[in-house]
Amino acid sequence: MEETLKIVVLVKHVPDAQFDRHITGPGNTTDRDESILSELDEYALEAALQLAEERGGPKAGNEVIALSMGPSGAVNAVKKSLQIGAYSGVHLSDDALAGSDAAATSLALAAAIRHISADGRPVDLVLTGMASTDGETSLIPAQLAERLSFPQVTFASSLEVTGGQVSARRDAGAFSETVEAQLPAVVSVTDQINEPRYPNFKGILAAKKKKIASLSLADIGVDASQVGLAGSWTVVESAEARPPRTAGTIITDDGDAGIKLVDFLAAQKLL
Repeated sequence: MEETLKIVVLVKHVPDAQFDRHITGPGNTTDRDESILSELDEYALEAALQLAEERGGPKAGNEVIALSMGPSGAVNAVKKSLQIGAYSGVHLSDDALAGSDAAATSLALAAAIRHISADGRPVDLVLTGMASTDGETSLIPAQLAERLSFPQVTFASSLEVTGGQVSARRDAGAFSETVEAQLPAVVSVTDQINEPRYPNFKGILAAKKKKIASLSLADIGVDASQVGLAGSWTVVESAEARPPRTAGTIITDDGDAGIKLVDFLAAQKLL
């Protein structure tokens, strides 16, 4: 039997891409009223579940913990993760977190992971998606690894854990490379690593019995001045709505539409 694992999966509540995104408030932050679990985080969750299931799942002592940071609505990302299969959830929420950039976010998440490690056995593995579908910075995994003093492996398209070591394949265009690191580690995975499962009726019912722990900044030992707009390294000074699209050029075919199209493309320097 392989060693059991305690895995934390970062899951984010992001604006639904089906709707237009909006900036709101004095800090020019993203309006998250219409939000869902970030699609890219589902690949990290699936990777965690597969690793745990290979080792006998929760009955054998494995843990898959979905961790989300955000306002009250962000707990829905945790709930969706539990429906998909996560064993438990943690929601880090505090008014002072509003407006946190990547640096402030990674500071708070690192403290939350230390708190989770202090509750029983230490965390063996932190899994994330390759990026969030709102900010798309891909900064959090690297910053998190630095703050936790964990080795990091980014953009993994395959993942194995054995003998206290993580091994991941990274695909880069014309070549691939294998990267290895000792546990505990932070690993971000791409959308090529697996096919995430969907929550079924049984999973939705089971999720209602699973535990979601709520944490505040006081619980994880972080001062309000270290996060939010006050603790962020970057700030959005101004923002304005994207201008409406202008009407396109319509070419009527009077027998010479091909010529008109070529002339149009040439005028745009596309030929």
